[in-house]
Amino acid sequence: MVWRWQQRFAKGGVDALLRDKTRPPGKPATPAETVAKVVALTCSEPPHQMTHWTGRAMAKASGLSLRTVQRIWKAHQLQPHRLRTFKRSRDPLFVDKLIDVVGLYLDPPARAVVLSIDEKSQIQALDRSQPGPLKPGLPLKPGRCGTMTHDYVRHGTTSLFAALNVLDGTVIGRYIQRHRHEEFIRFLNAIERQIPAEKLIHAVLDNYATHKHPKVRAWLERHPRWTFHFTPTSASWLNAVENFFSKITRQRIRRGAFHSLVDLQAAINRFIREYNANDPKPFVWKADPDEIIAARNRGFQTLESIH
Repeated sequence: MVWRWQQRFAKGGVDALLRDKTRPPGKPATPAETVAKVVALTCSEPPHQMTHWTGRAMAKASGLSLRTVQRIWKAHQLQPHRLRTFKRSRDPLFVDKLIDVVGLYLDPPARAVVLSIDEKSQIQALDRSQPGPLKPGLPLKPGRCGTMTHDYVRHGTTSLFAALNVLDGTVIGRYIQRHRHEEFIRFLNAIERQIPAEKLIHAVLDNYATHKHPKVRAWLERHPRWTFHFTPTSASWLNAVENFFSKITRQRIRRGAFHSLVDLQAAINRFIREYNANDPKPFVWKADPDEIIAARNRGFQTLESIH
């Protein structure tokens, strides 16, 4: 080692000792042809019975290391382990219904209440097999996430009808054992009693058969201040109350332990009361309808070109 520094001093003097000598890279970069091959393979069907490429399978097929494959995937934003689901609406009146519902959200009629109505069905009253003194499993602490047993005891199911007031964010809820047109009409009657008589009511609903039952239509004729606005088929994401269903599932139901069906129903009622008292916010629609329509059209064109 000493003789190398002596040689560098003999050739370059003191300046040669002040900075390290440049060297060629220890490992050459992956050839562009190899990178292109990995990208093309990743975008193709995997061999044998696999549904998608894994890093190790690609490393074996390409003759590269796992880390090299991972770097190539990261550089080209390829994530074969991920999958996004979608559902195209084939409703011939998709555009008209979209504009109608979004118009209610953005510019509600004067002296009217806009309600987003739907049902969350088959909510399970699950109790953990090894409950703790206060909560199932072990509590959260630094260095360890909360735990609960994966097995459970089912105490039955219930369904929840909910109406979200788009203008102030409050929720009217009613749990039911079945979701037939009889229960839906009882829920509409409950809403009818709570909304001031001088207000018109515009309700956004999905295309569930219960909402279009002949007896429901007859009820609608007897209550002229009500107007139903249906979302396009396979487009229940337009219904604002789905946000509330997501919140109650994440914050109260999914991690809860319920010793009976009554316990579950009481928990739902408490959550709705607390939500209305502390957390109601007006629903604000932000998506551009033109962009939604354009994305739907692109989806149809892409799938048609593939098939």
